[in-house]
This record gives sequence, C-alpha cells and structure tokens, in this order.
Amino acid sequence: MSGNLNTGNIQAYQRQAEQQRRDELIVSHLPLVKHVIGRLIGDVPPGVDVENLESAGVLGLVEAAAKFDPARNAQFKTFAYLRIRGAIVDEMRRNSPLPQHVHARLALVRRACRTLPHPITVEAIAAATGLSEDEVTDTLSAERMAKTMSWEQASESTGLEPAGGGEEPGAEMERWESVQQLGDAIQELEPKERIAVTLYYKEDLRLKEIAEVMKLSVSRVSRLLSKATFELGERLKVHRNGVLSHG
Repeated sequence: MSGNLNTGNIQAYQRQAEQQRRDELIVSHLPLVKHVIGRLIGDVPPGVDVENLESAGVLGLVEAAAKFDPARNAQFKTFAYLRIRGAIVDEMRRNSPLPQHVHARLALVRRACRTLPHPITVEAIAAATGLSEDEVTDTLSAERMAKTMSWEQASESTGLEPAGGGEEPGAEMERWESVQQLGDAIQELEPKERIAVTLYYKEDLRLKEIAEVMKLSVSRVSRLLSKATFELGERLKVHRNGVLSHG
C-alpha cells in the first residue's frame, strides 16, 4: 500500500517538476516572439493585427515547450524559434494575403525569370515585363514584407537559397558563406545594398534599426534588401551552374 502511495507521490512530483520546467521555458523565452515578428516583417504592414501574431507566436512557444526533449534537441531557443516562426507565418497566410495586383506582378516576374539569361537583374526583368524597376523591387519587397509565403516560394525563380524555414537569425547567411564567391558578390552590390545586407544578416538588426542607421525609410530598406538578395541569388546560381558544368 505504502509502495503504491510512494510511487504515486513520485509521479505527481515528476509531473509538477516537468510543468514547472515548461513554464520557466515559456516565460524566459517570451521576448523571442516579438523578435521573430521583427525579423519577419519589421514594422507591421497595414491590415496586420500584431496582437494576433503575438498570440500565434506564444502558442507556438507553448507547443515548443511541451514537445522539447533536452536529450534530442541541443538548444531550446533554436527549437522554439522554428515553432514560433511557423505559427506566425501560418497566421499571416490566413489573414494577410497579398493584393491581387501584387500576385499578378509576381507572375510576370517569374515568367521573365524562366526565360531571361543569367545572371538576371532587376533591370532585365523590368525590360522583359514592361514594369518599371521600382515596380519590380516594390513587388519583391511587398511579398517579402507580408510573408504570405515562405522564402522557398518567394525565391523559387531566383535561385536564392531559402532561409531554412526559420533557422536562427544569421543562420541563412552562415550557409551562404560556404559559397566562396559570396564575399565577392556582396562587394559587387551597390554601396547602400551592401550596407543593408551586412546590417541585416551579419549584425542581426531589424528593418527599423537599419532604417535609423542608414537614415532611410523602412520601406526603402526593405526594397534595398529585396533587390540585393535577388541579385546575390542570381550570382550564386551562376556560380553553382558553373561548378556543375565543370564537375
């Protein structure tokens, strides 16, 4: 009898300790939710309810705490980042679709990318589609800011390496650095694009912070990043194709 009682007490204690561990993980990582939102969209676009995004992110954090296994997962922060980002992106897909005219422009851009010789430039896309260069960069920027689709979808026609579905900040750049030519490609960017890319991927600054440093608007910074990442993707694609052709 007493043995059963002791076993029950031990199990109750273990459940209580596990719940306390989860609660501590959730509370200590709540700031990560806002950080993920900032990394995804910077300043919140019109029509997006930030409270809904935060609620979705917190639910993702709670799910992460419930499913985290220290024996299998190296860092809770990395594990939680993926869950939080996924939950927020899903919420944005449900509630913040891109305007129809942006989808139409994206279709034009993708068709052009399938036919243009590489490396593809914003200028070449503009000439092929009849859009202005500003319209091309604004279209890419609008998609990037709204985040209604993943980086894999956003860059499917550019050859830009996807951001890994929510890796920790800077992880996508660490992967790019395995390509020897990336440094040279960055140096070939226009000065403002080069600065924006460095601050965003290397220094892990938010769009608003980059705007303050560069004394530009957030929308202008977003456009610079969109154009720069597009062109970097094209240069890396050319490099990969060259390696394959000589392999």
